[in-house]
Amino acid sequence: MEGTPVLHRKWWKSLGPGLITAALVFGPGSLTVMSKLGAVYGYDLLWVLVGTTLLMMTFTAMSARIGLVSSVSLLQLFRNKWGGKAAVLTGVAVFFVTASFQAGNTIGAGIAFAESFQTSTTPWIVVISLLAISLLFFRSFYRILEKVMIAMVALMLVSFVFTVVLAKPDFANLSAGLIPRIPTGSLLLVVAMVASTFSIAGAFYQAYLVQEKGFGTSDMGLAVNEGLSGILVLGVISGMILISAAAILHPQGILVVAAVDMGKSLEPLYGNFATLVFMLGLFGASFSSLVGNATIGGTLVADALSLGRDLNSLPVKALITTVILIGTAVALLFGKLPLELIIFAQGITIFAVPFIGIGILMLANDSAVMGPHTNKIHHNILGVIGLLVLLFLAGTNFHALFLS
Repeated sequence: MEGTPVLHRKWWKSLGPGLITAALVFGPGSLTVMSKLGAVYGYDLLWVLVGTTLLMMTFTAMSARIGLVSSVSLLQLFRNKWGGKAAVLTGVAVFFVTASFQAGNTIGAGIAFAESFQTSTTPWIVVISLLAISLLFFRSFYRILEKVMIAMVALMLVSFVFTVVLAKPDFANLSAGLIPRIPTGSLLLVVAMVASTFSIAGAFYQAYLVQEKGFGTSDMGLAVNEGLSGILVLGVISGMILISAAAILHPQGILVVAAVDMGKSLEPLYGNFATLVFMLGLFGASFSSLVGNATIGGTLVADALSLGRDLNSLPVKALITTVILIGTAVALLFGKLPLELIIFAQGITIFAVPFIGIGILMLANDSAVMGPHTNKIHHNILGVIGLLVLLFLAGTNFHALFLS
């Protein structure tokens, strides 16, 4: 028993990479999609969230194990196995995925303050973007990033737990939502939901995070478990949003046209305090994804172009800043993004991720890379299911967006 507190402290200190992944995956687009799904379809699609969380945990664990056993980056492994073009295309694809969400992240963070103080989003967008860029100039960017992400995840958890408690969900209907079914007309939103919670880009970056943390093969069990804990937190936060919307908005027939509508809908029942708490959660989701997505995009495109992957290097910082500035520019030029555009951005990125997922799965089964830590049968079963889901949704999404 004497070792238990020490083990708990070690586990808590190791949580950084997993919570960073959770924080960067869950952004304002995720918040909007979960609110929309709960408002329109009630609890009917809760089972999808459970499934995608399990698949995300599978690929995050695979990526973490690759990072732990390898002395080079995951993109370098891609380069070694499939050539430079594969590494560059993967890095550029991830850069595109992260950059496409950046305007929504920036606007979401701005809206949280603008709506609370009844002001324009413009000054908040500028201030928040400058704050994000300023984090790059701390001596140890990873440690700062880790602390910021843990704070944002804690903020989201507190905010949305409070919201769920106030919502008082119907547990009989909630349980029924775990039975698989696809309501008519929900397919495009389901695709967006999968893209929000099953992020191959986020899972891919877990290999980089465990290396930045300094983990090695001796930390295998602890590192993998903390990664799974972080993704479980992501699933819980997403579930709380969907459940709250199903409990509050769905019975009233309120359709979400923006993420903040959920907060506004709570005002008649719980006053301005609940709305303020919701806005804090929106800021946490937006700012964590703003910084996290930029970090992923900047780091991976730098590594793909052989410019290094150290978060404290000048090329990596410059490219992270570029992603932040892209989001700022789009946010200032176009203002609020409509829900349809957020859903479109979430869905369109799913085309690139199956190929990245195939690469992760192949490397996790490569004994020359993994040694005794290659995938077990259950890893491969879930991995193949994940790839089939992504490929099916990519085809379905293409048809829904361009052919129907």
